[in-house]
Amino acid sequence: MSEAKVGIIMGSASDRPVMQAAADLLTQLGVPYEIDIVSAHRTPEKMFNYAQQAHKRGLQVIIAGAGGAAHLPGMVASLTPLPVIGVPIKSSNSIDGWDSLLSIVQMPNGVPVATVAVNAAQNAGILAAQIIATSNPNLLQQLIAFKEELKAKVIKASEEFKK
Repeated sequence: MSEAKVGIIMGSASDRPVMQAAADLLTQLGVPYEIDIVSAHRTPEKMFNYAQQAHKRGLQVIIAGAGGAAHLPGMVASLTPLPVIGVPIKSSNSIDGWDSLLSIVQMPNGVPVATVAVNAAQNAGILAAQIIATSNPNLLQQLIAFKEELKAKVIKASEEFKK
């Protein structure tokens, strides 16, 4: 069984700069994760195995980023009992990220994929941590502190703005 609680997967290496934000956020919160390239179109057998085995390896949430046709999050969601968070990626072959967003968000009933904004992998990391925090009081306290830091930054910016 893996120590990782979150699986971060993406369709290609070019997605890494976007998906790194999820990894960085999980690192900041101390949530163990694994990260890999799993292409729905070029390595479907790997995708099937990854999705079907994820819960058996101890993962609790999967974050799947994809650009263009963006089938990875939905296909993974169809194969796993775990919650899947989709990150639409504005890639070189996408239509400003809209095709990816619509491919991920328009899932049929019975195969949900929680979807964040285009390139918003940090939000996917936060959402994954919040899901895990429902049964992890220490992580819940870290998330409360994280949100308080966000609040403090806005208050400070507001005060400086008024000067």
